[in-house]
Amino acid sequence: MATSLELLGLLFMVLVNTAATALATRFFRVRLKTGWGSGLYIVLLVPLLLVVLTLAIGSLGVGPNLGSPTAVFGVTVILPMAVGVTFDYFWMPAPDEVDLPEQQRERDSQPRRSR
Repeated sequence: MATSLELLGLLFMVLVNTAATALATRFFRVRLKTGWGSGLYIVLLVPLLLVVLTLAIGSLGVGPNLGSPTAVFGVTVILPMAVGVTFDYFWMPAPDEVDLPEQQRERDSQPRRSR
């Protein structure tokens, strides 16, 4: 039976992974100009980020023993990824709908120069 401290550690890990997913999703949606490009990066890079975060936080001894690697992957990667992506796509406004200051719009509309 897991103790309450272990369950709090698991909750902490899930919340950190969910926040990381939401931030990474927003970053890819803002920086990439195509919908499929951001989706591809979200599907390929976010799980890698979440596995690294899970290993880093888990190495601190946080969280209970879930019994199998599949349960760990499901609870610490799949669940936070689903919640974080859903949060960004359905709760946050689309990047095109956000009003930017005039200086930011001018800077974003100019083509980038290579050095």
